[in-house]
Amino acid sequence: MKNYLSSLKISRKSDVTVNFLYQNLKNRLKLKKLNNAGGENKITDKNLHRPGLAIAGYVDLFTYQRVQIVGNTEIRYLKTLTLEKQIETFKKLFSFNLPCLIITNQNKFHKNIIKIAQENNIALFSTPIETTKTTYFVSDFLDDHFSPQTTIHGSFIDVYGVGVLIIGPSGIGKSEVALDLVERGHRLVADDVIKVHQKGEGILIGTGTELVKHFMEIRGLGLVDIRRIFGIRSIRFQKRVEVIVELQEWDRRKSFTRTGLDLNTAKIIEVDIPHIQLQIFPGKNITVIIEVIALNYLQTHYGYNAAKAFANRLEKVIKNKNKQNKRAINYFEHDFE
Repeated sequence: MKNYLSSLKISRKSDVTVNFLYQNLKNRLKLKKLNNAGGENKITDKNLHRPGLAIAGYVDLFTYQRVQIVGNTEIRYLKTLTLEKQIETFKKLFSFNLPCLIITNQNKFHKNIIKIAQENNIALFSTPIETTKTTYFVSDFLDDHFSPQTTIHGSFIDVYGVGVLIIGPSGIGKSEVALDLVERGHRLVADDVIKVHQKGEGILIGTGTELVKHFMEIRGLGLVDIRRIFGIRSIRFQKRVEVIVELQEWDRRKSFTRTGLDLNTAKIIEVDIPHIQLQIFPGKNITVIIEVIALNYLQTHYGYNAAKAFANRLEKVIKNKNKQNKRAINYFEHDFE
């Protein structure tokens, strides 16, 4: 049986420019340009840097290649220096190839410092947002951009709040199952081509491509616009990948789990995701089974495992078998109709 996840190609996005960062964060952070320099400077590291020690004069471990964040701490230190000393400090600081520097909390630089940055082709921005939030938003944006990613062929649905990735051979009915789930009130994230990227440790986020978005191809019918037909409630733009359901053609020689005690997983970008295999044959309601898979995942997530609960009950029955009366009165024994 073909493994649809074994040959995934992992890629990373290329470096981003300062202009790209500015265009994507200017509204969220209310960024204001302090000069017109350094727009094409490359950002090659997703991590940020607070240049406090560098401003104080220690540059031996200065990670200048990162986006620099200057907040209240650095500004208050600079205010203890004379203007001449500040200019000397920033001449040394801006001699490094910084991509850009963001000043938070509505703090300001002297016009002479801005001029030095302009001469060294270093972009300066200011934001009224506090340092902690600025750091979070910039770091989150860069983490998304530089995170490893891959592309998977399948359908991706939000079922009861659980991100279910449906995979399988071409023509087996992935899109039809997804369409049935949408008709039952669940939400389509993407169909056919799903872009998956790692966000943080052990978290995968799936989304559609910019071209396809929420269009779906149904064989024999053609392209269907899910958003237009079922409304805005039938879609979402991204979702965490939590369960993989692999549809397979019926093969009586293949064995499948009967109890669910052994959890099978599949690896996507080094993250293990619960992996369930379902064989397709006439009369099997795959849509309802996927709904139950999502609900069962939620129960497990909140601490209840049906397979373990049944195993514990069975163990208790076996232990107490000899202690029970051979003839027990059934409550419904005389419930005649």
